[in-house]
Formats: sequence, C-alpha cells, structure tokens
Amino acid sequence: MKTKTVAMIIPIFLILGLALVACGPEAPKTIKVGVNAPITGDIPKVGEGSKFAAQMWLADVNAAGGLDVGGKKYKVELVIEDNESKAESAVKANTKMITEDEVLVIVGPQSSKQAVPAGEVANNYATPMISPWSTNPATTQDRPFVFRACFLDPFQGPVVANFVKDEFGFTKAAVLYDVASDYPKGLAEFFKAAWEELNGPGSVVSYESFTTKDADFSSQLTNIINSGAEFIFTPQYYNEVALIVQQAHQLGWDKPIVGSDSWGSAETVQLCGKDCYGLFFSTHYAAAGAKGATKEFIDRYNKEHGYIPDDVGALTWDALGLVQQAIQDCGAITGDIKKDRQCVRDSLARVKQFDGITGQMTFNETGDPEKCAVIVRISEQGEFEFYKSVCP
Repeated sequence: MKTKTVAMIIPIFLILGLALVACGPEAPKTIKVGVNAPITGDIPKVGEGSKFAAQMWLADVNAAGGLDVGGKKYKVELVIEDNESKAESAVKANTKMITEDEVLVIVGPQSSKQAVPAGEVANNYATPMISPWSTNPATTQDRPFVFRACFLDPFQGPVVANFVKDEFGFTKAAVLYDVASDYPKGLAEFFKAAWEELNGPGSVVSYESFTTKDADFSSQLTNIINSGAEFIFTPQYYNEVALIVQQAHQLGWDKPIVGSDSWGSAETVQLCGKDCYGLFFSTHYAAAGAKGATKEFIDRYNKEHGYIPDDVGALTWDALGLVQQAIQDCGAITGDIKKDRQCVRDSLARVKQFDGITGQMTFNETGDPEKCAVIVRISEQGEFEFYKSVCP
C-alpha cells in the first residue's frame, strides 16, 4: 500500500513541475530602476541633482498609479547607490544593483571617471545603463548595453574651439585640466586638436595640468600668463572652477576663461561669485529663458528644492524619460530578468526623436544621442543665460 501511494505521488509532482516550467517565471509586481550617483565625495551637488530629479520622476509614476506596460500597472522602486565620486565605488554599486537588487536598468553614473568603469560592469552583465552626463567616448564604446543622454566630447571640444574663434577671433589658447580624471583629460585633448586645426600647430601656447584635489594653481596660471595666451579653456568641475578663476584674477589675469558642461552646477556661481560673471561655457541646456516642458521642470524643481536645477538634474530627468519609454515599448514584463533587460536595451537602441527637456534625441548605433549643444553666458545676476545653440 505504501509503495503504491508513493508511486501515485511521483507523477503528481512531475505534472506540477511541468506546469510550472510551461508557465515560465512570474512577472514581478515591482520594476526596480537603479541610480548610481555621487551623493558624497568631491561633487555631491551632482549626486543631489540626480537624486532629486529621480524622485520627481518617481512621484509622477506613482501619481499615475504605476508604470503602464502593455496595459498592466507596475510599481516602480528606485534603488539609489552612492558612488562617493570614486570609480571603484561606482563599480561596486553597479555590481550590487545588478546581482543583488536585480534592477532592470541603471541610470548613471554621471561623471565619466565613474561611468567608464561602471559601464564595463553593466555591459558584462548585459544590463542596460544610461549615463545622463558622461561625455567621454569610452563610456559607450563597444558596449551595446550602455547609452548616454548627453553629447560627446569629440563634439563638445570643437564646439568650444569654434565658438571662441568666431566670438573673439583669438589665435592663442591656454588649457588647464585635471590629468587624473577621464572627463577633463579627454575633453582637453579634443579641444586642443580642434583649436590647432583652426589655428595651426603650436596655437595652444600653454597646456597645463594638475591632479585631482589640488587646490593651488598659481604655478600653472603663472605659466599661462607668461605664455601670451588670449584665453584659458578649463573643463573642470564646479568645485575647481571657482578656485581656478579666482586665483587667475588674483594673479592679474583679465582675459576670458571658457568652460564646458561641467561648469553647469548650481554651485558654480555660489562658489565663484562675481569672478565668473560674463564667462562662457558649453552645456546641455540653459535655465534662464526656458520655455514649455523645460520651464515646467525648472519651476517645479525650484519650488520643491529651492534652487534652479543644473544640467545634471535635467539630463537625469531625460534619462529616466528614455528609460520609461524603453520599458513601455517592451509591451510586457516577463519576469525573466535577462530577457527583460535585453528588451529594454533593444528598445533604447530604437529610440528616435525623443523630445527631452535638454533637446531632441535619436540614438545612433553606439548608444550616443544626436543632439545640439548650448553656449551659456553667466550673467551679471549670476544666471546661466542662453547665448547660442550649436548643432551637429
């Protein structure tokens, strides 16, 4: 009797097992989206802007009752990890979110110094990642799972060079950059190549470098002043811009200092003050005079957080909008994380003419958007004013 009972139970378990296999994995009730940001470290304002924009996006999703995918509503959970403005921490954050939290997609890191190594992790784990702010080409190069929401340095370098040439007619440039950081080092090289193409070999008359966390630039600035340079290009972050500009003025420099999109933080003018008034930099959007959806985002952000959002906040908002569209374009969440990640990646690759608040975007085959750059002037009121637009 006992043998007969066991014999009957075994087929039942086999049937149940086959039924479970046939049904496949159960679709999750919650979609997890990772955010890899520098909440602490050298550039915490960048992390803060990213976090605030992400929380605003999540509030909109929650207000809509969840994210609608194929007619079914899903709750969304943000998994925010602090990369401490360090490459190794960004790698650890991506690894944790992918392997432990099982996020569907990752937004960030922002800075190229963290985004380049973190992008390798995401690509190796076949997990879609979109960096809002990393302009270094290596972030997406040969990485089909990695995208960005901003233009690239090979585009930005010539944009700045052409702007200075057209605006001022200068022929002698100086460059001051952090040699230990991917973003400024790469952009300095692209600018130098573009400037020398316009003005000939040797037209970058001073090419000065320093190392991350340096605070005294007097030696480099003295070399620049003695070189006969007509302007300085310094593609540095907001915490360094103020020191460089103020020290240059203290040494008697009274010529233009031009920057890049890393100047776009709300902290730049607060730290730099009047020393930065009248200076130009290339970036992704201009807050002053914005209209439509861009103005709505700025006004809402300002009301909720007490200051005008920088380009990182705006680009994070756009990155999450791209993520949302990609998830919804999948049509279904299967519960097979590998399959769902592949679907989101493929959907991102197909994005055409996405209307973001930092401009319209269409991804090319390398995961980079075709979009315009903006030249901003820092007004005498300390506002980032739109000056001109430069498109590919």
